[in-house]
Amino acid sequence: MLFSRNIGIDLGTANTLVCNKKGQVVIREPSVVAVDVKTKRVLAVGGAAKNMIGRTPGSIVAVRPLKNGVIADFDMTADMLHDFIQRSSKRSVFTKTRAVITVPSGVTEVERRAVEDAARSAGVQDVELIEECMAAAMGAGLPTYEATGSMIVDIGGGTTDVAVISLGGIASSKSIKVAGEAFDEAIINYMKKEHNMLIGERTAEDVKTKIGSAAEYDGEGAMEVRGRNLETGLPMSVEITSETVREILSEPVSAIINAIRETLEVTLPELAADIISRGVCLTGGSCRLRGLDKLIEKEIQIPVHVAENPTDCVVLGTAVKLRRQR
Repeated sequence: MLFSRNIGIDLGTANTLVCNKKGQVVIREPSVVAVDVKTKRVLAVGGAAKNMIGRTPGSIVAVRPLKNGVIADFDMTADMLHDFIQRSSKRSVFTKTRAVITVPSGVTEVERRAVEDAARSAGVQDVELIEECMAAAMGAGLPTYEATGSMIVDIGGGTTDVAVISLGGIASSKSIKVAGEAFDEAIINYMKKEHNMLIGERTAEDVKTKIGSAAEYDGEGAMEVRGRNLETGLPMSVEITSETVREILSEPVSAIINAIRETLEVTLPELAADIISRGVCLTGGSCRLRGLDKLIEKEIQIPVHVAENPTDCVVLGTAVKLRRQR
């Protein structure tokens, strides 16, 4: 008789999280693979690979195998999953692995199949896919299986998933390819355009985390940003203020608010009434951008709250799904 190993995987553009059936997160790593382009050999996965981004010699490249929540490089994704699954728990040849894996709500059938195939290549025998917004709602403790409307907005690394959920199903939803990475790209593009300066992903993320916001906040300030002058090729630094960063982020933030509005517009009146009384729940690592909840609340005129553990809601939802399938 085969022993069963049950795991939930939040396969994210920025980070991948793996949890067991009890909801304990056992792997929390960046979705990055470092590979030697000459030998095609994988050198590092996760955090070790992320540390190599922008710092590797020519023969080594650090790759993000997922783009906007879907697989961009099949082999790399399979290698990354294999590494995370092997590290998630002890396994013998008699162990059967069963996994619940998240996908954005707007993916095509081909993209869904790519995730299933990558998981099977990584050694998973039984694969079940769950939409990120449904997993996020379950992980946030919303009454997803009751006859009441709940609205979830999951702002991850590559995609923002908006959904209205009732009776275990999605009543209306929208998925847009604007999220945490779009915030970083906006900062990179601004520095290039306004200051003729090239900065890396990690620097942009640092700016977003330290002084980024969607609305005014107490203690606003400025920080020094270092990069390379595109004309001279020499290192340079520029000071940037909280107010400037807020203006830079206004476009991607507006796209997220519009996606919420569009979802509400096609929601049934009874479910809309439930949402007005219950409010909107924000999940995902990027929902922690300062003042984002306040700005959304002001724009849609409905109470908005951030889930207790927004970064882990999606992966915790996969554990809930695993437990429901006894």
